[in-house]
Amino acid sequence: MFRYVLVFSALFVFFSCADNLPNPTKEKVTSNKKIFEEEDFYILLALRAEELRDFSSASQLYDKLYNRSQRKEYLYRALQNELSSKNYTKVIKRADKLLESNNDNKLKRFKIVALTALSKFEEAKTLALKLVEVTKEVNDYILLSNIYTHLQKPELALISLEEGYKIAGCSQYICRRLAKFYSDKQDIDSILSLYLNLYEKFKDAKVAQKIVEIYSYKEEKIKLLHFLESSQSDDKLLLDLYTLEKNYTKASLLANDIYLKTDDLNYLAKSAIYQYESTKETIDIKSVVDIVEKLKKVVVIEPIPLYLNYLGYLLIDKNIDIDKGIKYIKDALQDEPNSVYYLDSLAWGYYKEGHCKDAKKIMNTIVKSDTKNKELILHNNSIDRCLKKEIFKN
Repeated sequence: MFRYVLVFSALFVFFSCADNLPNPTKEKVTSNKKIFEEEDFYILLALRAEELRDFSSASQLYDKLYNRSQRKEYLYRALQNELSSKNYTKVIKRADKLLESNNDNKLKRFKIVALTALSKFEEAKTLALKLVEVTKEVNDYILLSNIYTHLQKPELALISLEEGYKIAGCSQYICRRLAKFYSDKQDIDSILSLYLNLYEKFKDAKVAQKIVEIYSYKEEKIKLLHFLESSQSDDKLLLDLYTLEKNYTKASLLANDIYLKTDDLNYLAKSAIYQYESTKETIDIKSVVDIVEKLKKVVVIEPIPLYLNYLGYLLIDKNIDIDKGIKYIKDALQDEPNSVYYLDSLAWGYYKEGHCKDAKKIMNTIVKSDTKNKELILHNNSIDRCLKKEIFKN
């Protein structure tokens, strides 16, 4: 028969009272040898009683197992079930009796949990202080921290928890408890350090979001950017940061990655636009055609003015298809008729077709609205030179 006794090491989870106190013991089974014939049968009954949350019956069954075998894991399990039944006084009395002949630290933990549950915090503190001096174990520091919290001594609770942190590192429980203390103290840097350690260990998306929020609050854009690059926890925010920093090369690559993961055509459009922005001074015609094809694919489904304008302007500026480019620009202007950028693109299209007077009429309506736009000024100057040539011809 399968040795159910071996299950106990996995079943000894942290016991939690209403105030989330940790389990006072975690005992490993040291032998799988059956002591008496009915041992497996009683184990099955006890496990079933626990499954049905009949903790009183489970405790009695584990007591029978302990009395017959003298295996302490059964004793600890019986006491744990008594705690689950909220028989705190019974746990204390039994622990005291057993401790008369056995200096068992696990029994002391059960007693501390029971005392805390009965709000006997001073007595629990005295015992917990003695215990932690002997064991130096992380769970005992947590027990002591919880008691100090009940005694409304947050500074001492924090010190105890920090001692546990030094030993165990960033467990979910310790780091989240520490974060609460640091939050109450408004110690942002300590909270950030904790969350960084917590994320490094568990890769929790919610923790990553907290880190992003803290970096954003502290306005530490570079550190935020580096965290997002290493964690890959929020690619869309990272894309926004690349765009804000005008790092169009990385923005184009990331937007394409997001498109491949989501099939969202908006990111294909962004990838194409950022590809152009990152290389527009030296871009070759092959790359322009590639960008144009991507944008054509997008605007069939997503005829957003920004995309239409980029597509139209490229077709015009690179002399690929000026008439088609003007059509795309006019489509963009239907939704945003007063856009300086779209009107500039339209004027540039007319200029490319040799209709300089029409181009100048448009430029006269927009050139004063953005006197710092270098491209707008260059276009206007080119159109002015075109008009002068026409005058001289006449």
